[in-house]
Amino acid sequence: MSERRVAGLLLAAGGGRRYGLPKALVELDGRLFVDSAARVLREGGCAPVLVVLGARAGQVRARAELSDCLVVDNPLWTTGMGSSLRAGLTALREVGQARSIEIDAVAVLPVDVPGVTGAAVRRVLAMAGPAALVRATYAGMPGHPVLIGREHWSGVYESANGDVGARDYLRRNPVSDVPCEDIATGLDVDRPEDLPGFSGS
Repeated sequence: MSERRVAGLLLAAGGGRRYGLPKALVELDGRLFVDSAARVLREGGCAPVLVVLGARAGQVRARAELSDCLVVDNPLWTTGMGSSLRAGLTALREVGQARSIEIDAVAVLPVDVPGVTGAAVRRVLAMAGPAALVRATYAGMPGHPVLIGREHWSGVYESANGDVGARDYLRRNPVSDVPCEDIATGLDVDRPEDLPGFSGS
């Protein structure tokens, strides 16, 4: 294996209970969240980009433009984000082996953070390496993307349960914070009223 790279992992399987529909299918500025987030990872330098789907996966596949992404189905999506992270990490290892590429790290991005930009992803990826454990911060608050070096994948996999994702693992291990508020907002959307320009009408 001679080629080394950083992959992108987009977690887009949730049902969006608080939003009222899967956030992969939410539109902002004429684009689905899932399309915009995949583009942000690509613009940030991630390759390949894996997209984990679950709720209404067939509808997402039909409407989204994911031909240049590797789509992973998570049949356990109702158990929370942890299962999507595990499914993505498993697929990532398989992709590396199948393509004979050595993936040093993966940038993890949930689908509902339209405030993250390609520039923020690039800044975080500048610290990539097999031992990296890095996250973007916004005004001192932890956010996304989170960069997980290959040496941490097994530990993250074991700790990812329910809706926790990598949070518990990050609490137990030294993490490098990368301020990104000058190039992104880190906006996280849980409900329609969180969207920029929401009027309630």
